[in-house]
Amino acid sequence: MRELTRAEEQVMQVLWKIKRGFVKDILEHFDDPKPAYNTVSTIVRILQDKGFVDHKAYGRTHEYFPLTSKSEYSKTHLSNFVQDYFSNSFEKMVSFFAKEKRLSVREMEEIMRIMETEVKKQKELR
Repeated sequence: MRELTRAEEQVMQVLWKIKRGFVKDILEHFDDPKPAYNTVSTIVRILQDKGFVDHKAYGRTHEYFPLTSKSEYSKTHLSNFVQDYFSNSFEKMVSFFAKEKRLSVREMEEIMRIMETEVKKQKELR
């Protein structure tokens, strides 16, 4: 799966939120100053060419909807991020954020709780 540019990701975030919409609907979800209608229209067409979005035509107007779910994209994007920046090691990534971003004790405890739950689930599957 290809990576999205910042502008493409902003449009996709809106489409994932609203499920489907016309360019004017997408524009409504942008903060001021809003991008130009033509800019959003161009980005949506690029997303369609990349296979992230499709449309239903109503005459000359198009209603767009995502073909890729947010969770699918997030999973792929995070995997690529971990591979590119942390030698494909989630342990190194968590360690980095724990040290550099100064996670709170509460946040680290929550991460540990989630991990313990996942370990139990995976052990039960064996």
